[in-house]
Amino acid sequence: MYNFEFERPTTIADAVAALGGDEAQALGGGQTLIPTLKQRLAMPGKLVSLSGIPEMKGVCVNDDGAVSIGGGTPHAVVARDAAQHYPGLAALAGQIGDPAVRNRGTIGGSLANNDPSACYPAAALGSGATIVTNTREIAADDYFQGMFTTALEEGEIITEVRFPVPEAANYQKFVQPASRFALVGVFVAKYADGVRVAVTGASEEGVFRWSAAEEALSGNFTADAIKDLTVEAGGMIGDLHGSKEYRAHLVGVMTRRAVAAAA
Repeated sequence: MYNFEFERPTTIADAVAALGGDEAQALGGGQTLIPTLKQRLAMPGKLVSLSGIPEMKGVCVNDDGAVSIGGGTPHAVVARDAAQHYPGLAALAGQIGDPAVRNRGTIGGSLANNDPSACYPAAALGSGATIVTNTREIAADDYFQGMFTTALEEGEIITEVRFPVPEAANYQKFVQPASRFALVGVFVAKYADGVRVAVTGASEEGVFRWSAAEEALSGNFTADAIKDLTVEAGGMIGDLHGSKEYRAHLVGVMTRRAVAAAA
């Protein structure tokens, strides 16, 4: 490690002010940032911890029925407290990493980092969630902009994420056993006006919606409706864990499993 300043504000306003300086970096649960610092892949002059801000923690239900989760809420809390209101989302949170990761990592940190194999991006995009920051509200369809890339601006903090609750939802993840990230993960959510299907872990462009599957499932919410659908292998990730063709095949398999489980 190396020398840096450290601040732990207790309000969002103080956190925003602390991040206004040069070379300041927000710190959520630290599950990605701390290893990055150890490897000298990032060297901010100041870390601003968001773990001491009570208004950024917790799970609640809004007047419109949407589930709101504070940006600083750990995965384990989402898995426990969202289970009654949005079981599909809670089950996804319970599959992230191991107990140590689930008790330290936060939903805001995961979405801000936007790892191409992370689970929460699939839940947010698949649910049509709204990412709330200290300055604005961003629709999930506009928020994710590619691998490790989001609509967040410098110094912007995810304070809350609002999830419309679907009629049915399920997340299926083919786990990369060493990291517990998704080799391929698919989140399916059925709403009154249609079905959303979001895929993580597969594409070189990060999380994406599978529009062909959405169209088919909106007319017939059964696994048989998409049994003949496939995604192109060309844009998939290919590495030592799986080829492009393998990941493309898994997208179909995981989507059918998610639909069967949700239905």
